[in-house]
Amino acid sequence: MGVIRIKNMEFYGYHGVSSAEKTLGTRFQVDLELFTDTASPARNDDLSLTINYERVYEVVSDFLTKDKFHLIETLAERLVDEIYNRFSPRGVCVRVRKMSPPIPGHIGFIEIETKRGICSDE
Repeated sequence: MGVIRIKNMEFYGYHGVSSAEKTLGTRFQVDLELFTDTASPARNDDLSLTINYERVYEVVSDFLTKDKFHLIETLAERLVDEIYNRFSPRGVCVRVRKMSPPIPGHIGFIEIETKRGICSDE
């Protein structure tokens, strides 16, 4: 068992409840951990035996740039379901960060983490 990690994917999206978030948008970052068999694809050097992370990136990009959600919790939950159902990893962990959220004070980001399946590389 192994882990494919895709880190710090960055997108500009229009997710949120405030009118500014809906019209001006903001930056988002996404991290994914895909728990899957990495030994067989490595042994055979065969892309068809593993999860194609270019395709995973395309799904994440569509969610962040084409869809619109009020809550990043909703975005994260639907994204983790889509990745889990489409690519069939043993487990998937998704972290979605809203960078510089429009609330009083200085906050670097708000992060939501959600998981499906078995998120362990044992």
